[in-house]
Amino acid sequence: MIIRLATTTDIPAIMQVINAVVPVMQAAGNFQWDSAYPNPEAFEKDIALKQLWVAVIDGTIAGITAITTDQSPEYAHVGWDINETAIVTHRLAVHPKFGGRGIAAALLKQAEIVAAERGIPILRIDTNTQNQATQALFPKMGYVFAGEIGLSFRPGLSFYCYEKRI
Repeated sequence: MIIRLATTTDIPAIMQVINAVVPVMQAAGNFQWDSAYPNPEAFEKDIALKQLWVAVIDGTIAGITAITTDQSPEYAHVGWDINETAIVTHRLAVHPKFGGRGIAAALLKQAEIVAAERGIPILRIDTNTQNQATQALFPKMGYVFAGEIGLSFRPGLSFYCYEKRI
């Protein structure tokens, strides 16, 4: 597996991952993503900011994540100081045909590498309350549950917040 920064030429393959993941998420009752989000424009912005990473297996994009410092204002509701710089993982996805290979864990490890390179000791992430896979993964990766929030840009959904200090 190779983990590297994404390029704009990766967007069609990234959208193939998203288009495969969304129906699986929704079938499990997780409506965090849909046909409108995440979209190519979100990924173009991530790429322009050099914050979108892809996991490549045998030449195929198997997983993606945005590794940012973008914190939702609602993070303050779980007691986090959102003025404190943190590495925040967004848009973590693994193509279902590549599930069980440690891709999500490798992408979360990449967030730790970015944090270490930038001297930022705090990692944060949120996930829909219906996303059982991430709720199992995050504690295994050393993240600590911080609480539940709503996000203004995803009305009607609830999200669990997790934090890791390195």
